Amino acid sequence: MLYYIFKRVLQVIPVLIGVTLILFILMYIIPEDPARLILQKGATEQALANLREKMGIDKPLYVQYWRYVSGLAKGDLGTSYRYRRPVSDILAEHYPNSIRLALVAIVIEVIIGIFAGIISAVKKYSFWDVLVTISTTLAVCVPVFWLGMMFQVVFGLKLGWLPMSGMGDGSIKYYVLPAITLASVSTAFVARMTRGSMLEVLSNDYITTAYAKGLPEFKVITKHALKNALIPVVTLIGLDLGALMGGAILTETVFSWPGIGRTIYLAVLQRDAPVVVGGTIVLVLIFVAMNLIVDILYAWLDPRIRFEQKELNV
Repeated sequence: MLYYIFKRVLQVIPVLIGVTLILFILMYIIPEDPARLILQKGATEQALANLREKMGIDKPLYVQYWRYVSGLAKGDLGTSYRYRRPVSDILAEHYPNSIRLALVAIVIEVIIGIFAGIISAVKKYSFWDVLVTISTTLAVCVPVFWLGMMFQVVFGLKLGWLPMSGMGDGSIKYYVLPAITLASVSTAFVARMTRGSMLEVLSNDYITTAYAKGLPEFKVITKHALKNALIPVVTLIGLDLGALMGGAILTETVFSWPGIGRTIYLAVLQRDAPVVVGGTIVLVLIFVAMNLIVDILYAWLDPRIRFEQKELNV
């Protein structure tokens, strides 16, 4: 197990290096001059040159990249061009809001997705199975931003039941529409994954034996089938949690949610490259970390993965 963990950690390192290199190059080729963004109009050429020298952007590309990576190793994500504040401070203010929204969305995804998948598998080819199939297909096909705007129009503007945007006082009513929107696609995938996994497990001989022994259907489903069927579903939910905790730019923008996703979107509009790059790196780190944790948990739950990895390396 330790060998498997060590190998997975080593595989993460080139991914992170590649991400930092790509983001740095993208930031470098942006035509906007950072010095002019900071000093605004009316700055003299001498003032611009002095600021470029102070920021180090007059140095060769490889020197700038080394300074950039060295700063990242120390937790320095740079300084915002617009706000003249450390990027880490700006992200730290907004990231907790993304985490809260992600946790509410993941609860919706787990409860509705798994329940719908179980019902669809147990009642195969019934009305409920068809309903789940149609609903999940629509949820996957409909664009998230359009779904969010429809929720705003119906439940916020027409019916007036829920707030249309913002976080307000932080009460649960502000979370309902953005959380449902954020969880819509993931819930559909969880429902389909649960259905497929349950159907596979229900076809096994030990399930037939359990029914032959006279066990109640509820006990067979919950105690014998569900436990084995949830292994791939847990993996999918873990990856979704990493993506959701990283912030959802479209959802947070539509609902004006003060999270990390909307912060990055506004930084793009303002050409604030350090915030865009720093925020993206944080998102990548979170997703990679959650992916690593899920892989380790999956290997712990299913020892065959560890053995297969060892055989491939022999």
